[in-house]
Amino acid sequence: MSESMSDTSPRAAKKAEQGGKSEGGLGETIIVILQALAIALVVRTFLFQPFNIPSGSMIPTLEIGDYLFVSKYSYGYSRYSFPFGLPPFQGRILGSAPKRGDVVVFKLPRDNETDYIKRVIGLPGDKIEMKKGRLYINDQIVEREPIEKAQTEDLYGHFGPVPTYKETLPGGVTHTIIEIQGDDGFNDNAGPFIVPQGHYFMMGDNRDNSTDSRVPQDQGGVGYVPYVNVEGRAEMIFFSVGGGAAAWEFWRWPWTLRLNRMFHTVR
Repeated sequence: MSESMSDTSPRAAKKAEQGGKSEGGLGETIIVILQALAIALVVRTFLFQPFNIPSGSMIPTLEIGDYLFVSKYSYGYSRYSFPFGLPPFQGRILGSAPKRGDVVVFKLPRDNETDYIKRVIGLPGDKIEMKKGRLYINDQIVEREPIEKAQTEDLYGHFGPVPTYKETLPGGVTHTIIEIQGDDGFNDNAGPFIVPQGHYFMMGDNRDNSTDSRVPQDQGGVGYVPYVNVEGRAEMIFFSVGGGAAAWEFWRWPWTLRLNRMFHTVR
């Protein structure tokens, strides 16, 4: 009669214990990774989402190479608050209306996929018009005063000083704009536009180098932006690189990091 035998020596017990620890350690690592991913997804969806600035339409407020946090909770949540536009529900929940002067990220209405960032200039029902470079809201000219000229590129790639102004919107929000073509830019005479209910009129602070609500959608522009397309409000620049460098090119940081822009609130 045969009998099954097992090794009950201390050495065998130690091996078994080590094998159990190894399997348990791998499982725990996977769980921690999954938990971290879940937390990151929740933060990105409901609290803050990072964005980077690829164009100069918001100079001098935002520069190419700025990385910023956008608060997703500021205006509530729509389908565009979620990755891939899912779930596809209608309207907004916990909604709060954007204010004039807010810098917001939104989905381009023309394709509902591309992220744009501009400043809210017109609210639902407003009349917006540009006359010879001057902004009019509800037939009232918006105050502006010249300030020290910003240094940036013009439409021809020439770097130098450009006309710069402090503009004060109705309601008191003050921000800086530039007019690289003076008051004779392509969109310096436009409108009037009557902002539909449930929509907003967006403009870039780089007035002569911004495709925004002054250009209709059927002409390749932004047009009026539906409330549902608004994703969040720009809050703070947390990282910034210049010189055409990518954020991951750390070996270029001693020359490309713009420390003076980091941790600045966006206004």
